[in-house]
Amino acid sequence: MSRLKIEMPDQAQLTVERLYKDLERHIVASPPGLCPVDLQLSFLKLCHSQTCGKCTPCRVGLQQLQYMIEDVLEGRAEEETLDLIQNTAESIMISADCAIGYEAAHMVCVGLRGYREDYLHHIKQGKCSCHITQPVPCVALCPAGVDIPGYIALVREKRYADAVKLIRQNNPFPTACAFICEHPCEARCRRNMLDNSVNIKGLKRMAVDHARANHVPVPAKAQSTGKRIAVIGGGPGGLSAAYYLELMGHHVVVYEEKEKLGGMLRYGIPSYRFPRERLEEDIEAVLSTGIEVYTNHKIGNQEGEIPFHQLRTDYDAVYIAIGAHTDKKIGIPGEDAKGVLSAVEMLKSIGEEKVMDFTGKTVVVIGGGNVAMDCARSAVRLGAGKVGIAYRRREEDMTALPEEIKGAAAEGVELYELRKPVSIEVNEEGKATAIMTEPQMIGPIDAWGRARTVIAAVPQTRIACDIVIVAIGQGIETGHFKDAGISVQRGTLAAMNDSEVADIPGVFAGGDCVTGPATVIRAIGAGKVAAANIDEYLGYHHVIACDVAIPQPQYSDQHPYGRVQLHEREASVRKENFDLIETCMTEEEACQEAGRCLRCDRYGYGSLKGGRVTAW
Repeated sequence: MSRLKIEMPDQAQLTVERLYKDLERHIVASPPGLCPVDLQLSFLKLCHSQTCGKCTPCRVGLQQLQYMIEDVLEGRAEEETLDLIQNTAESIMISADCAIGYEAAHMVCVGLRGYREDYLHHIKQGKCSCHITQPVPCVALCPAGVDIPGYIALVREKRYADAVKLIRQNNPFPTACAFICEHPCEARCRRNMLDNSVNIKGLKRMAVDHARANHVPVPAKAQSTGKRIAVIGGGPGGLSAAYYLELMGHHVVVYEEKEKLGGMLRYGIPSYRFPRERLEEDIEAVLSTGIEVYTNHKIGNQEGEIPFHQLRTDYDAVYIAIGAHTDKKIGIPGEDAKGVLSAVEMLKSIGEEKVMDFTGKTVVVIGGGNVAMDCARSAVRLGAGKVGIAYRRREEDMTALPEEIKGAAAEGVELYELRKPVSIEVNEEGKATAIMTEPQMIGPIDAWGRARTVIAAVPQTRIACDIVIVAIGQGIETGHFKDAGISVQRGTLAAMNDSEVADIPGVFAGGDCVTGPATVIRAIGAGKVAAANIDEYLGYHHVIACDVAIPQPQYSDQHPYGRVQLHEREASVRKENFDLIETCMTEEEACQEAGRCLRCDRYGYGSLKGGRVTAW
């Protein structure tokens, strides 16, 4: 009788598994600017290798698609080839026996629709429409275009003031972004191919902690042009535009509706994430350029407000950067009851230091983004006895940053997944007493890769509470701008890609009021773009220079290293107050982390090759 043996993975299989991990890292690190047709072919080959090959559509059809796309890349195809690719892919989608073949063909159809011009460029020009001057991945993904490899190299040499100067060339809020930026720059960091992305945000924090923004002088202003520009809104977008325009020699006047400057940096982000005194450092540096500011001044048609047409008459150009500060209703019965707050209302009161008392209360937050996490974690600090988040999808579908979700859980916030709020229960006194939710089950994947939900065949559930906080987004106050002739589309101001408002010369708009609620760095990037476009509109072409010499790369072995993470205060302690929860790196940690940067600005990537960033 032969004995059975326990199956153990052999060396070949273990090696393949490791290679799969390496492949995953390379895909994660795929930089912007790669030829989409070539990338399409590589993915198609991978998908083909993963099919079982039993059905003809997968075995033969996917192979034919490869041949046709190869013909496109090699210049052997005609325009009619694209129709044949489309028809073949659609036939495979209809006839494939399993979802693997269907998805492979569907991916080809999506690509053919999404970047058809790149296919045509290969056919007509015999080459890719992309070129070798695509920017460094981290710089390309930064909405403000900051020279990230440059300031990382400066941090490594402990030249912190120079690092702040270099950041400020493209982003006048280095401190704010060191604390609360969502760091999109890290998403395609090429260091992912070795181990993990560089902690770019943490290294920025190192710079601003050792060289405070208000102690690092701003660049010298250009000669006065005699032009005057009005900026409506004193948030990060409006102040960024004002900063650059003032440096260009134009005089800027900022009109802010609230008592203090900062916008959502002050009135939308709790101080445990971004202390107000650190915000003042950035604002003080921005105002040192000579910007004129009027707070408690609202633009509108009511008595005591400044009419928009008056600004258009009194100034050479106007930039609208009003942000998104109004409540957004969820549209369920009971949401106007006592005890129901909006996220905007709650966070604004905290920003104005009008602290609410939630002592012993049960609080439920509706939403799944970073704002919902801010509300839940703030409620804990306001003394709530129990805090939960009701979300209609799963935790992995939340738009909040993973570290925010993890932090909320550590502080005792409970997550009610797959619970769609349908009504708020109200007692005889008109006060909210519970949220009624409709349990969901996970369903098909949508076009963005998120699983949709469908109603589960179970009874509604009741979540008892004393306070409900609605955190599902913010709206834009557009009424008086619409009355002034500015087009409004889907609740936002309509502006062209160059930020100018159509049919009203000299009026520009950007940030949340154009895109809808977005991130701080996107508002800053929009303000920078608007400043450049206003400068061109006025007949100038100023360039914001930076005289910082960036260190040469250090030649050293680039062995895999773990990523240095910032530490947080103990959850049981930090949840008792609004003090800052995150600590900075040590100098030893910062030098090691900065040394992980592969210096893509000097090796292998385009427009920074042999020089430094110049985004103007």
